[in-house]
Amino acid sequence: MYKIKLLILLLISTLLLSCSKPHIANNIRFDVAYIGGEYDGLVFKNYLIGHLKSFNLFDSESTFEIRSNIIHDINVYITNIDNTSDRENITTTINYVIYDKVKDCLIYSDDYSVSQFYIYASSDKYLSNRNAIKKIKNDNTFILVQKLINEIIGIEPSCNE
Repeated sequence: MYKIKLLILLLISTLLLSCSKPHIANNIRFDVAYIGGEYDGLVFKNYLIGHLKSFNLFDSESTFEIRSNIIHDINVYITNIDNTSDRENITTTINYVIYDKVKDCLIYSDDYSVSQFYIYASSDKYLSNRNAIKKIKNDNTFILVQKLINEIIGIEPSCNE
């Protein structure tokens, strides 16, 4: 008897969830302009366009344009007195602006940054150092794109003077 009730509740909840869709507050679509930062900017732009398309927020003919820049800053620091554990800290920062091309005005701007570190080998010949830097830059970029998407979903298109 309990199994039948649970199956009925499961069926009802499945029907309710399958009929619902995520609600986005406004119907704004964005275009993505050139993103500074050379190769890292290209990676950031690809992630950003992919996420915008998945949320149905991308339109190459949109009047709202995302202009951005990405910077990776690498710093070495030593964590203990006997210098046995050298680490490299990679901080990724994006500066972005949402611009209205028709009204020729700024809608929104913000900066985000995220950082990670790794313990590195003391020679430039080790591939693990280069692979760690590449992976951390990629992970930081992905995290910042997610933060940016979460921020722009609720933006109201009004010009800031």
